This record gives sequence, C-alpha cells and structure tokens, in this order.
Amino acid sequence: MTIKTEFPCRVIEQDDMGIVLSDGCRLSARVWMPEDAVANPVPAVLEYIPYRKRDGTLPRDEMMHPYVAGHGYACIRVDMRGNGDSEGLMEDEYTQVEMDDAVAVIDWLSRQPWCSGAVGMMGKSWGGFNCLQAAFHQPPALKAVISVCSTTDRFADDIHFKGGCLLGENFGWGAVMLSYSSRPPDPMLRSDWRKMWMERLEAEPWLAPRWAALQECGAYWKHGSVGEDYARMQTPVLIWGGWADNYMNTVAHLVENVPAPCKGIVGPWVHQYPHTAVPGPQVGFLQQALRWWDRWLKGIKNGAEDDPAYCVWMMHSAPPDACAKERPGHWVAEVEWPSPRVSPLVLHLGAGVSNASQGKMDEQVADAFALTIATPQHLGLKAGEFFPMGLNAEMPGDQREDDALSLCFDGDPMEAGLDLLGAAELRLRLSSDKPLGFVVARLCDVAPDGASLRIAHGMLNLCHRDSREHPSPMVPGQVVEVAFSLDQMAYRLAPGHRLRIALSNSYWPFVWPSPGAGRLTVTGGSLTLPVHSGSTAEWLPPPAEHAQPWQHRVVRSGKTRRFIEEDLITGTYALVVQDDLGDAENLSHGLCSGETMSERWEIHPEDPLSAKAEHIWEQRLSRGAWSIRTCAEAEMTATATHLRHRAVLRAWEGDELVFEKMWDDSVPRRFV
Repeated sequence: MTIKTEFPCRVIEQDDMGIVLSDGCRLSARVWMPEDAVANPVPAVLEYIPYRKRDGTLPRDEMMHPYVAGHGYACIRVDMRGNGDSEGLMEDEYTQVEMDDAVAVIDWLSRQPWCSGAVGMMGKSWGGFNCLQAAFHQPPALKAVISVCSTTDRFADDIHFKGGCLLGENFGWGAVMLSYSSRPPDPMLRSDWRKMWMERLEAEPWLAPRWAALQECGAYWKHGSVGEDYARMQTPVLIWGGWADNYMNTVAHLVENVPAPCKGIVGPWVHQYPHTAVPGPQVGFLQQALRWWDRWLKGIKNGAEDDPAYCVWMMHSAPPDACAKERPGHWVAEVEWPSPRVSPLVLHLGAGVSNASQGKMDEQVADAFALTIATPQHLGLKAGEFFPMGLNAEMPGDQREDDALSLCFDGDPMEAGLDLLGAAELRLRLSSDKPLGFVVARLCDVAPDGASLRIAHGMLNLCHRDSREHPSPMVPGQVVEVAFSLDQMAYRLAPGHRLRIALSNSYWPFVWPSPGAGRLTVTGGSLTLPVHSGSTAEWLPPPAEHAQPWQHRVVRSGKTRRFIEEDLITGTYALVVQDDLGDAENLSHGLCSGETMSERWEIHPEDPLSAKAEHIWEQRLSRGAWSIRTCAEAEMTATATHLRHRAVLRAWEGDELVFEKMWDDSVPRRFV
C-alpha cells in the first residue's frame, strides 16, 4: 500500500458546502477540488450516503476523495437528508425522496462555476446502490458511475431476504440504522443542532418489522432494483464486488445485461473498497476509478471501453480461515460475459454406498433413493457475516461441523483439479412435512484431511418454488421439483480435493428459522457446475495506493470478541459478537467519536421458536464540555404465527436522559 501526498493539482477543501433543494431542505457537502477549478472547471464526482461525513466515513473519505481531486476532479461527499449535518428526515432506505434529492444534487453540481457540466457518481454499499439507481433514472448530467458492493435486486440479493428466506440480518440491519441515524449534526456546523436532533429522534423509524412483513417480491422491493429493466441502464458502469461479500452476484448480472459500457471486477474481498479490503491482494481501485472518470467525464481516449468485460480473482484451494489476510489465486480476464470458456458439468445426486444417511454425486444418473434433511437449529454458527468488514472472524470458518449435521453429497477426489467460474445450479426433487420451510445448499471444497471450505452457498424458501411474487405454502407430503442458483464464484479446486454439496433446512443465524422443525425428503436431484477452462494469470491491476490517512488521536482503544457459547444446562447455543471501536479525536476539528455494539444470537438445537436475537448499539460524540450519547437496544423473537420485533432508543445530553422511545411490533408469518 502506497500513501500519496503529491498530486498534479493542488487541492482545496470546504467542510460544509450547502446544497439547498427545491423544498428548502439544505444538504451538507464536504468538497475537495483543484484550487483553480473556477478558472478551469472540472468534472464532479458525487458520493451520497447516510453515514456521516463528519465522523462516520471520514477515515475512508480522506484516503479517497483528495486523491481523485488531486487529479483534476471536484469530489463531493454529501450527507443524505436527515443524516449527519444535513437537514430533513429520513423515512426508509432507497425511497423516491432519496433519489429525487440525488437527481437534484447532480443537476446542481453540473451548474456550478467550478464544474465542467459532467458528473460521475460513486459509492460502496448504500452509495453503490443509489448510484446504480441514479443511472437508472438517467439524469442528463450523470455521465458514468462506479459502484462497489451493491445489488441489482433488492429482494433476492440484499440484506433482507435471499431466495425468499428471511435473513437474520434483516433484524440486524434495522438495529444498525436505528443507531446510526440517532446522532445529531455537529454543533460546530449547526447552531440549531439540538432542534434538528430532537426532530430526528422523534421521527426515527424502526424498520426491521416493516421489511420483515414484505415476504414476497412486490412493488416495494422492485423499486430501486435496476434489474427490473436493464434497458434503462444507459450510463457507463464500473462495478466491483468481493467473493467474501454477499453482493458478489451483482457484477456478473450487470456485465451480462447492461446495454451501456459496463466492466466488472471481483476480488477476494470483504465489504470494503478494494484498495483497503481483506483478504488480499488489494488493488489500485483509485487508479482504476481515475481511468473510468477520465474516459467518461473528460472524454480522454484511454481505451477503458475496450478493457476486459469481467476480471475476477480465481481463488485457489486453501485451508479454511475466518480471518484470512490473503487468499491465493490468480486474475482471470474475460473479454465477454457469459464466457465461451465456461461449459456446464452435470453431477447427479445419489445415495451413498457406505452411509445410508449421506449421498454421492457423479456424472451417472443415480438409482432411486430417499434421503432426509432434518438438521438441528444451531447449524450455521460458523457461516460468517452477510457482509464481513474485516478480520474479526467474520468470514466462513471450517464447515466440517455443519457438514456432519447436514445431508451431504460428495464427489470423487479430483485427480487433475477443477476450475469453476459462474453460478452453480441445484435441482432437487423433494417433499416436506410442513407447509413452511427452506433448504440451504453449501458448495464446499473438502481437502484430503477433511477440512471443508465453503466456496459458495444458495438457499430457497420453498414457498417461493414457483413464484417469488406469488409464494404459496408447501402441501405436506407432496413431491415437487425445485431449482435455484448458488452464488457466483471463481474457484480452482486443487488436485486430490473433492466437491461436496451440503444440504440443510436450518442455517442460524444467517436465516431466521422456520416455525416448525421440519423434515424434507429428497428423492432426486442434480448439480450443474460452471466449469472454466484455459485460464492463466491474465490481468495485472495497478498496486493499491491512497491519499494520506486522517489525522486523529486515540482517546481509548477498542476491542473485538467473537465466540460461540454452549449452555450445558439449557442446551442452547449462542453466537456472541462484542465490538468496541473505542474513541478517537479528530485533530482537524476536535470532534471525538466512538461506537460500541454487542450481538447475541441464541437458539436451542431442537426448537426453532427458541430463536432470539439481541443487539445493543451505543454512539458517542463529544467536544470539550459538550457530549451526547445514544443507545439502541433491539430484540427479535418469534411464535409459530408471528415475528416479534422490540426496540428502545435512548439519548443523553451530558448525563441527562433527554429522549426515550419504545417499539413493539408483531409481523404475521405468512411465508417464513
């Protein structure tokens, strides 16, 4: 990693540029631009998110935006309405108001005296979502976007549902946003900070039950899903993803379907920008971004449109490691996607020879069999996070313990190894003894020593077997054919290793349990693998570099713990995460910020209704004698008929409790 301090342009900065919208709402922007931009206008690059530019994303902002500005761009980091130092209130994620504001900001930027009229938009996660959504809305001044860790489908490929299954992180994300949005503006920038803070707290939404109630893919989820009409994507897109992140499918979908120039890059990374993300190798994301902006915002003929369509880090077999700092592999560059170098290999599922409860898979059609999936509820404790952020054991660990509890179909050891690129598809013939249930499939690399590394996973809520718009419960005992895709992958299986498909109907806490401990009977199926041929080291990205990190003083160091508890008296298991980020003072403006969170995901192996999630988030801000603190506590439990979401939000000014609000919502279990 190289830290750059010298750039072609001298950069000036403004902490709080006001952008006033048509309804009078003032958004706050932090801006970096070349000092001569008024005399020599430059393109603008917008990042527009709710995560607080004054403290929240400031460390990463200062490594990226001055770098890009130093190469002849105005970089504008805007706090969305109702967040950070911006006025207004936020009601939900990806609302039409949010997008209308974004389109207005893009237009406003294009008309500034220091802007050439061309605007780009970039972002990760929420910012990656809304820059794709902005491209979908086609504002005239928006000439290109760069999106990192985002989705084309808010129902199928976001943090709420996956394959129609309700994700545990739907609740977790609701708790996060309850906490994140509870903080006030900085009093140094807003004399009316306290009034704005109270208005925010009073209007604060508890979103987890709202999302959980929407158990089919309807208008709410289709709004903001650019995959609903790819033909509208007429703006050039550079899309990035990571194999350790659960937004890895987006890249292939966009490269395959967007009619505008679209290039995709997927590395081994977690949910971070690729110049800082783990596992390594990191790459020069900022240099690649400048290449994209130079081509589409400045019109420089640098050949960016002729780059490979899809560059991926093909990971090689390695021991399982939930804290992997590096992943061995090589870069594969596909000129087009889908690639002519990928061909299907169909493996049929069948009963095992030596173990009647397990199975095998090979290219021969299997004899008739009947195998059962009835897995204990605590299976999945080492599945990892939906979007891991770093090296705190957030990636999948060794899968062999979960494999031992699952219905597994094993292939033979591969004498020559095998390369995979794309999404595997699983077909099953099965019946269920319950109307509500799901099946999870994990594709694993099993080493000769028995270690099991998860390559990809996929899942299907069986109510969604025929339609995600119109789900219907299973008819107990009725045999049905189902099919679903596993996540995209790029993987080289080592010689002597074998593939395993592990099936379960529990996956805690990744998926919220079904209301009853069901039993699935599998009587047939196949796995279609995307086999890749002919790849070598085909792409050499630039090395990672960034601008100087933020100047700060550590007031109190943090500490993170992640562990699994087994209660030997009650028989329950719990995944516990304790993450204290400590406190740090910004040496530029003196604001001290800190954050502490804890999560507990508890369940009994025999009782899906014992599932309980408890999250506590604390936010701290101070400067001199001024200090505030907020605490969001959330709990989710369930009965056979309802999902219960409770929360309380409290706020203190100094030592005085100045706000308290409670929620208690019950959501009918129609399909989950």
